Amino acid sequence: VRLKPLKMVAQKKQKKALESINSRLALVMKSGKYVLGFKQTLKTLRQGKARLIIIAKNTPSLRRSEIEYYAMLAKTGVHHYSGNNTELGTACGKYFRVCTLSITDP
Repeated sequence: VRLKPLKMVAQKKQKKALESINSRLALVMKSGKYVLGFKQTLKTLRQGKARLIIIAKNTPSLRRSEIEYYAMLAKTGVHHYSGNNTELGTACGKYFRVCTLSITDP
């Protein structure tokens, strides 16, 4: 019996998780219950409308910490997307980069 290297198994799991997140993101985009962008995301957090925040991996640390702070105050979940802002934009079906995304209705 030949075992796969642990790194390969971890990569497969990570890829599957990313595909799962991307397919769920597609559903959210179809529903239209989302907001893209830093300012709009902060707005939904302040109004208490945000249910989940998704942040790209290469979001500047100051912005990331600000969103995490507001999310903590609003008791809203934050998901750190494993791809960069270009990949997050593509997953959202957009032709531009997306650093932050707020889902307003699950």
